[in-house]
Amino acid sequence: MAVIKVVVAGAAGRMGIANVKAVVASRDLQLCGALDHVNSPALGKDIGILAGLEPMNIPVSSDTQKALKGADVIIDFTTPGATRALAKIAADKGLAHIIGTTGCTKDDEAALHAFVKSGARIVKSGNMSLGVNILAALVQKAAAALGDDFDAEILEMHHNKKVDAPSGTALMLGEAVATGRNIDLNANAVKSREGITGPREKGSIGFATLRGGNVVGDHTVMLIGPNERIELSHFAQDRALFANGAVRAAIWAINKSPGYYSMADVLGLND
Repeated sequence: MAVIKVVVAGAAGRMGIANVKAVVASRDLQLCGALDHVNSPALGKDIGILAGLEPMNIPVSSDTQKALKGADVIIDFTTPGATRALAKIAADKGLAHIIGTTGCTKDDEAALHAFVKSGARIVKSGNMSLGVNILAALVQKAAAALGDDFDAEILEMHHNKKVDAPSGTALMLGEAVATGRNIDLNANAVKSREGITGPREKGSIGFATLRGGNVVGDHTVMLIGPNERIELSHFAQDRALFANGAVRAAIWAINKSPGYYSMADVLGLND
């Protein structure tokens, strides 16, 4: 297989640096560009040095067209607006687009799906971790087997710099519960509670959000029935696990037909 040339978007951020390291460590991938926003203090700096690696003669750039020259794949953990813009460019250039961006709205998702009609190959997940995607599959099976006789609550904790809540992973796990029960998540989600809320509504899917310190990401799904409670958990200890999942998705997606895929597809969980 020919080496796959990759551009990392949001390259100077925490996840961007993790993605750069994972790409460099892969024998199947070659880093060919590093993108960041126009006001990034990292612009012009060598991404290898920023990542604590050897100099790579790849300066961080805000010039998308220049950075993407010769690329095969974009790995993108940025913001919803930036991801939408990159998705259009990726579709126009025939690049695979690996998206770990969270906080996307329904309109953002609709826009991304629309780009598939223009030839986009998108792999998007609220969490690129292999373990979290296995967890989601287990949650879906458990929710289907137990039904709404078991209350579903999702607890998540992240570092104090995270800007969206509930986390993309928590919503992904909520979607797993909803899919298992064959219901709509948005119609049944309870994302906050305060004051006199009244009794818990049967069939609802609750979320609780914690923020603090430098926690990479902790998630627990509780299925609580009469006299017993099942807890399914995942604890992330290093951002490298998300980056390793993105690398695996990039290798998987390179020869796929246009489509909107998830990490469940990458792992063969939808087969």
